[in-house]
Amino acid sequence: MGLRHTESGAALLPRIERALGDGTGSGAGGGTGSGTGSATRLDGSDWTRLTLRPPGGGPAVDVVADTRRPPRGVAYLLPGGGLNFAADFFTPGGPQDHNLAHHLRHRGLLVVGVTPREDGATAAGITASHGLAAHRRDLAEVVRALDPVLGLPYQYVGHSAGAALALDAASFDASPRLRRVVALDTTGPYTGEAALRAAATRDAYTDLLAQGTYATDPGLAALIAGAVTDPLAPSPVPWLPDPALRFTRAGLAHFALIRTAALPGPANWIYTQGHSAGTYAFGAAPAEDRFALAHTPLATWHAATAALGSGLVPTALMRDLAAIWAGDGVTYRIAWERVRAEVVWVNTALGRGDRPRGAELIREGGNDRVTFTVVPGYGHGDAVWSPAAAADVWSLF
Repeated sequence: MGLRHTESGAALLPRIERALGDGTGSGAGGGTGSGTGSATRLDGSDWTRLTLRPPGGGPAVDVVADTRRPPRGVAYLLPGGGLNFAADFFTPGGPQDHNLAHHLRHRGLLVVGVTPREDGATAAGITASHGLAAHRRDLAEVVRALDPVLGLPYQYVGHSAGAALALDAASFDASPRLRRVVALDTTGPYTGEAALRAAATRDAYTDLLAQGTYATDPGLAALIAGAVTDPLAPSPVPWLPDPALRFTRAGLAHFALIRTAALPGPANWIYTQGHSAGTYAFGAAPAEDRFALAHTPLATWHAATAALGSGLVPTALMRDLAAIWAGDGVTYRIAWERVRAEVVWVNTALGRGDRPRGAELIREGGNDRVTFTVVPGYGHGDAVWSPAAAADVWSLF
């Protein structure tokens, strides 16, 4: 039985702040950090947002609460690799409050965003221990602190790497109050040739760890900022039709968003096409390239990436994700058979694509409350940032 709250979600915030206290500030992710922590409030017309940055460098926690009515449940929002709550789930915002956090708030849920500790770290503060298990333990600390206070049914809602974290956390969480997992555009085990390629990706990240490279910055924030501030300036990247020339900054940003799978790097191949749906046609010269984003405007991509903290992605996290893709049960494995909550898995056709094996493994473990859906015409980031995502994607969960 859960607690029945008769007060608004906003009225719960002082108790939430006391419950978290110092509890998310150390331990699971490796290192203790320093500082005194902070709490800030942002108020809207019928909502309020509390941001807690704990001492010790732990995960930041954002709570978005309705000021008019009590919550009927809790949604823990888990952002993708290199992202944070604000970038992934509180963008673009604006007068219509169009983002996933407000969408879930309107459904009567108290939104609790858990941002990985690397968002507030420097590269020197990230170690080889910052893998998926450390992220799961950080999340579990937050849930353990809040669950006795809230006493409400809850769900894990994750995007990209955050969705893998949601599934992994659910495999360890036996609470009867965990009702649902929403996995938004993520990848379970591949089969065949793709599994072999994933194993090579795992090995590449393992080698980086051995060399002392514990985190990388994908560079998307700087790439998009350059496209916005000086779109026609030449980038440092050779133009594919003639490598003696250079992409413009706007051209390179659009190419990277639309044709992510064509970019170098150990993990870009996992996208069917890219981060964002759109078209890109080469012209006679770089300045004559023609490109357009189909769903998410560049201004929204800019707002999201401008909200990032460090933007760093731990190498150990990528190694563990690649092990999951490879079906490697030794390096890292999600215990699919232990996921007992309802699972709503929604992928995008141009992002992680029609790869249902993870959902199939959950069903094979005896959980028949699993759906797997692919949204046509959408890219990886469109699932959270497209103006039409509420109708095309979020309506599915």
